[in-house]
Amino acid sequence: MLSRFARQVFFHFSAQYILNFNNVVGQQAAKAGLMKMWAGNSFPHALLITGAEGTGGLPLALALAQYIFCEQKTETDSCGKCAGCSKAARLEHADLHLSFPSISHKSGVKPKSRLHVHEFREFVRQSPYGTTYDWLQHINAENKQGNITAEECREIIEILYLKSYEGGKKVLIMWRPEYLGKEGNILLKLIEEPPQDTIMIFVAENREDILATIRSRTQEVRLSPINAADIAQSLSTRSLADPRMAAQVAHIAMGSYTEALRLLRHSENDLFPAVKQLFNVLFTNNGVGIGAFVDEWSKAGREQQKNLLHYIIQLMEHTIKAKYMPNAPIPLPDSETDFVKKLAAKNIPLEGMSDITNALSETSYYIERNAHSKTQLHALLIRLHHIILGRKITV
Repeated sequence: MLSRFARQVFFHFSAQYILNFNNVVGQQAAKAGLMKMWAGNSFPHALLITGAEGTGGLPLALALAQYIFCEQKTETDSCGKCAGCSKAARLEHADLHLSFPSISHKSGVKPKSRLHVHEFREFVRQSPYGTTYDWLQHINAENKQGNITAEECREIIEILYLKSYEGGKKVLIMWRPEYLGKEGNILLKLIEEPPQDTIMIFVAENREDILATIRSRTQEVRLSPINAADIAQSLSTRSLADPRMAAQVAHIAMGSYTEALRLLRHSENDLFPAVKQLFNVLFTNNGVGIGAFVDEWSKAGREQQKNLLHYIIQLMEHTIKAKYMPNAPIPLPDSETDFVKKLAAKNIPLEGMSDITNALSETSYYIERNAHSKTQLHALLIRLHHIILGRKITV
């Protein structure tokens, strides 16, 4: 049973399930590079897409496969309407082959992707930005380790040497080749000398965990952390958050769309009023207000407490920039921008701002590790109050 938020995410992704380049969040440079290679007839037969969790490696690979199979492609994207696009979007194109970490549900049966392909299609429909951990939980792996086996590698070779079912190109997408281990050497000859019209796309998060023999035989496209503005626009466009909430979450997510979706699950409301309340009681030396703030936020869930602290850290980073680089643009909504500028104008030295950020980070660290949150929040506010006043805390 999906949660309310998960159902909402599923609806908005499945409603736009045609995962063309336009629906891949950010990564404009990578998209442009891929299209340039395609237009110049220099597209590699073995491509390695690398990027941290949440940067969109799998959605980009799926969009690329759809582009390859599209019958009416433009210079920048697939049409999203032809038969090729429709089959690729459902991950049901006869010449699209998928490989990913899998498990064995029966003793004596080796893990193989094709035994989980229906579940993988459903997983991608629900959460194209889902993690490997999410996927393994989706197939009830529990504590089992996902794997891409030697048997699967041999099956891949066998399949790719068959003729194309529809007379065009064949595409293999291998998600998380880090799970290959030394068995990946079985694929080396295939990668070096693939059958005609065969394209292999490897999608990885930790490039150093991939066999060097495979890395050296592929052309790599590295994904950057997604721009906060792109994350915010996507969340807002898909109606997953209003513009203010989308902007807040995007800045906390640190370039990961997956993290942005996780943050939304735990963001119950707008965090900015709480930030204004916090700094107001600190700057007015309001002891009663400090106690009331701690009482209120100690009742919030730990995820919401961490979200608040991370949000303040992001605002502090913008405050430092505003103080020492006053002409630099501040990519925040107007109300947050005004707050940052006013805070930058306060008589707090760089060392003090750094101390505030460190105090927030330490408190988040301890709350994440199940320390008593009310005690941690109270200690934090006392520390922040002393930092603002320029006092040293002696223990």
